[in-house]
Amino acid sequence: MEYISILQAASLGVSAHMVHKQLEENRINGALRFGQAWMIPKYAEKPADARKTRYKKGGGGHDGG
Repeated sequence: MEYISILQAASLGVSAHMVHKQLEENRINGALRFGQAWMIPKYAEKPADARKTRYKKGGGGHDGG
């Protein structure tokens, strides 16, 4: 199995901070930790964004109320 680093994973569209946070929360399947270093499977699925949104997409304002 091929592995990539946090910085290599971050180059795929999310920040290194978000990748590290997802690793700490065990949200990336198959990732392994060796001391302070992480090994992320090269073909691991990108986890869904767990952040909550305050507004609806495309609404241009808040969601009523």
